[in-house]
Amino acid sequence: MSERIITHEDHVAEGAAWLAQNTDHFARLLEITGPLPLRRTPDGFGQLCSAIVSQQVSTASARAIRGRLEAADLMRAETIASADDEALRACGLSRQKMRYLRALAASGIDFERLRDAPTDEVVSTLTAVTGIGVWTAEIYAMFALGRADVFAPGDLALQEGARHLLGLEERPKERALREIARQWSPWRAVAARGLWEYYHHVKGREGIL
Repeated sequence: MSERIITHEDHVAEGAAWLAQNTDHFARLLEITGPLPLRRTPDGFGQLCSAIVSQQVSTASARAIRGRLEAADLMRAETIASADDEALRACGLSRQKMRYLRALAASGIDFERLRDAPTDEVVSTLTAVTGIGVWTAEIYAMFALGRADVFAPGDLALQEGARHLLGLEERPKERALREIARQWSPWRAVAARGLWEYYHHVKGREGIL
């Protein structure tokens, strides 16, 4: 795999410098945000389990549910597969999320192989699992795998951040933002970090969990 991997703050700084040099708007963004964060996370089953838990609930609720799952040793494929409804419900999971986590546990994804797979293959592998959409797969590739040139244009905070930064009249939809983001290649994941930080500045709240 020849894709650039972000592993250290220096890599983020390198990407930010490239964006500032090649686009007027990112030079302006960085004056406001300052240095951008690394935001790397572990990869593997637990990270996707956490992403599913976090869908459509508040940050506080997601954190509480994850805590109960961890305490019950239910953040691993084998323990999810063997757990009954009562055990999962006691952790705060809805019936739908029970189904999603069981689908993930049964998927047989080789997470070590994904580390070296092309991003397109990572996204297609993950989205084949019930309960995992394109946004979740792209966020996983960005932060758990450190891919430097992946973007998540379906993210509402990225859309809103781009609207403010680029002076657009309306928030760009997913397809439009994906096209806009082409100009930020090969550092689209750093551009995403910048837009989330910029969104936090203009809105006064976090864009993602």
